[in-house]
Amino acid sequence: MEASTTGGSPDRRWMILVGFAVVAAIVVGAILIGRSGGDDGNSKTAGAEGCEQVPEPKPKQVSFAEPKQTVKKGEEVSARIETSCGDFTIALDSERAPKTVNSFVFLSEEGFYDGLPFHRIVPGFVIQGGDPLGNGTGGPGYSVDEKPPANLAYTKGIVAMAKSQVEPPGRSGSQFYVVTGADAGLPPDYALVGKVTAGMDTVEAIDALGTPGADGPPTQTVVIDKVTVSSR
Repeated sequence: MEASTTGGSPDRRWMILVGFAVVAAIVVGAILIGRSGGDDGNSKTAGAEGCEQVPEPKPKQVSFAEPKQTVKKGEEVSARIETSCGDFTIALDSERAPKTVNSFVFLSEEGFYDGLPFHRIVPGFVIQGGDPLGNGTGGPGYSVDEKPPANLAYTKGIVAMAKSQVEPPGRSGSQFYVVTGADAGLPPDYALVGKVTAGMDTVEAIDALGTPGADGPPTQTVVIDKVTVSSR
């Protein structure tokens, strides 16, 4: 039996239309994918645990005179620390550490901490920052002496000031640390600043950038963007 010549033309037209539809669908899909991919160029580059990737800051040379006491003993003050890994808030303990808190507030309001890195991380122990040189040897140009409370326990979330082994108990400059372990087990030698009351997940994200079993810089640069002090 021969094929019908009159029925062949409509079949060919149908196939041509289907072909055009397929091509059009592919072109539209490519355009949509291209637009979706373009959004990535406008978003911030994120690193480990959602931390923004930032360049390593340059060392800063600073020298302040010891500030006058402006924070009153027992005054309710807090500090919000904005970092490249997120924010966290410290309730400053002016009741038990008025001189240390006064210095921390002064440096914060002077913009001293802005742009400084967390230069030292010991995972499950502490994260440490506040050094203008970024290597653990810098300070603000002055020191404060204030004996810590005898019963002070350096438990998770406690913020205290760092010092060298040769300095007396309670001496501090600008470097501070946040305890990330359940209990650091340290003697009451380190000046008290306060305790983290919000954003502990940010502290833990920074802690996670340390090398397990090591004591040193993070695997990714973490910078303090800004410290804002306010009354609670």
